[in-house]
Amino acid sequence: MSLELNITIFWLGLLIVLLLIEAATMGLTTIWFAGGALVSFFAALFWVPLAVQIVLFIAVSLALLIFTRPAAVRFMNQKTEKTNVYSLLGEKGMVTETIENLKGTGRVKLNGVDWTARTREDGCVIPVDTVVAIQEVQGVKLIVERCVDDKKEG
Repeated sequence: MSLELNITIFWLGLLIVLLLIEAATMGLTTIWFAGGALVSFFAALFWVPLAVQIVLFIAVSLALLIFTRPAAVRFMNQKTEKTNVYSLLGEKGMVTETIENLKGTGRVKLNGVDWTARTREDGCVIPVDTVVAIQEVQGVKLIVERCVDDKKEG
């Protein structure tokens, strides 16, 4: 068996293995490299030098990973509903205890539930009865920021 045929079989085998892994995981982990293997397989069929095949594999895999992965992830996750903690992001709550990171104080009532709350910046103080937006959830603690009143902007 010639070296060219062995290389062509290698790329085809790698393509099949990567596709099987992707089918088993459905995690968009190896599909990008399968694209690189496919291009290299076709290059091997046309007797392109091995060094060029390897460069094609790396370049195509990286290009697919960088340029198509964000769109593919958005497409795959578009029907995923926000649940539990993720449904809180962007919600608005009312400060029930002054939020002051340096003092370790702060509580927010959100959907009838009382939460410990902090801000991203330590120097920021948010008084009681201020409406805040949930930016992040860290364990059982909400990371919030003060909501801007539309009337004060204009």
